[in-house]
Amino acid sequence: MKTYFIGDLQGCHAQTVELLARIADTADQPYRLLFAGDLINRGPDSLATLRLVAGLARQGLADSVLGNHDLHLLAVVNGIRPEHASDTLADILAAPDRDVLIDWLRRRPLALRHEDHLLVHAGLLPQWSVQQALALSDEVSRMLSGDGCIDFLRSMYGNEPASWSDELRGADRLRCIINAMTRLRFCTADGVMDFKMKESGSAPAGSNLMPWFEVPGRHSAGGTVVFGHWSALGLRLLPDLIALDSGCVWGGKLSAVCLQDRTLIQVDCPTFQQAGGKK
Repeated sequence: MKTYFIGDLQGCHAQTVELLARIADTADQPYRLLFAGDLINRGPDSLATLRLVAGLARQGLADSVLGNHDLHLLAVVNGIRPEHASDTLADILAAPDRDVLIDWLRRRPLALRHEDHLLVHAGLLPQWSVQQALALSDEVSRMLSGDGCIDFLRSMYGNEPASWSDELRGADRLRCIINAMTRLRFCTADGVMDFKMKESGSAPAGSNLMPWFEVPGRHSAGGTVVFGHWSALGLRLLPDLIALDSGCVWGGKLSAVCLQDRTLIQVDCPTFQQAGGKK
């Protein structure tokens, strides 16, 4: 069975349908779809997009990791955060099947392993091996899918702690895990996260920042990490790295990559949001 990794959909339903049709036309055998998170928000049809992916998942044909926009929806629907001016969540919030969709979404993991590939929305801290990242994802999943979900969502926001320690506990520990796996782009060589740099694929000259995947000796090296989240970085297909966010909602492309043969399938997208907007 072939597996296709798909980048950030962000509510771009028509382009998602087109991409899935192209995958169906290309695949010569049964296939599975793994989405890199940020299924919703910023694009024009978040509700239809969420319904589509959740429906495929219920049939056993797809799964997704959580992205920062997906977590934002969980906070908004529970009255913890207000909608942003550029959000496109109103159709989900008013939907008759809202609770079913939200329940499905909150049970998604932060990280998924498939063969020797690890899928995560944003990144991994350099101290984490693949096995540790999966275990940390499970810690967050247990909280989000359990009775303590709403209480945790209230404590989820913030940039601290900015670096990992195995000694972290409680909300600080879970917040650090979520920030790394759903927001990380740049960090220092010892894993201090930076959340200010969003509009570039490279760190400023002379800074001590680097893309998280370029940190020397990161413990997740060896397999292939697949991620989205970073439209300014763009599509990258390297032996041990697949970056999938090709800026669909910003007028770029929606991308899918086949795990087995690295076939790339892309769909052109209109500009639904102006580049430089809140990401």
